[in-house]
Amino acid sequence: MPLSEHEQQLLAQLEKQLHEDDPRFASSMHTESVRGRGSMRNVVLGVVIAVVGLGVLLAGVSTHLIVVGVLGFAVMAGGAYVATLRSKAAPGDFDSQRRAPRAPRGDSAGPRKSSTFLQNLEEKWDRRNQGGR
Repeated sequence: MPLSEHEQQLLAQLEKQLHEDDPRFASSMHTESVRGRGSMRNVVLGVVIAVVGLGVLLAGVSTHLIVVGVLGFAVMAGGAYVATLRSKAAPGDFDSQRRAPRAPRGDSAGPRKSSTFLQNLEEKWDRRNQGGR
């Protein structure tokens, strides 16, 4: 179910606050989500390799050649490996954000900002619950 416009705005605001409060953490989380996905190219290539391996495996079974069957199985396993490889982020993607210089933060600013962030979240939660009843 898609988010409503109001929920999308709240989510965008929360993301903005997270970037302001802890840009390093926010950048690492965003980078991980991008890197965590496999590329479509790898998936398609892996499936094609696995299907070829399945064909070789079936050919080995039908001809009673164990070596050909084992080779087919190895090719299938290689196809599965290729399909699950993670893609590298493009050079212009989110890696540049992580390497960007950070504004220095004092020790006293960290907890205060976190508590303000949490207070804002609690206030929004309370307002949302009161509005729904």
